[in-house]
Amino acid sequence: MIKKGTFVRIEKTILEAEERTSKIPDDTKAVPFKMWTKGILQNDCKMNEEATIITMANRKDTGKLVEVDPMYELNYGEFLPEMIEIDLRLKNER
Repeated sequence: MIKKGTFVRIEKTILEAEERTSKIPDDTKAVPFKMWTKGILQNDCKMNEEATIITMANRKDTGKLVEVDPMYELNYGEFLPEMIEIDLRLKNER
């Protein structure tokens, strides 16, 4: 049981696959459109059950509880060897 007041992530299906527009690629059209939201759990809840949260923007939302204490993951993309070359060139120009 996950206790009220815990920082969690919920998942919600916005559109089922058959509800999505036909103007998107077939592989995208074949899956549901989902969203994930982080916030403070407002009621005791078990994993994969319906949960209500209050987000950090003070917005109330509900969805399936999928993660406890979610990490903030930032990614600036794949490593580009060219960036090392640019960095070295810039340092040599100083």
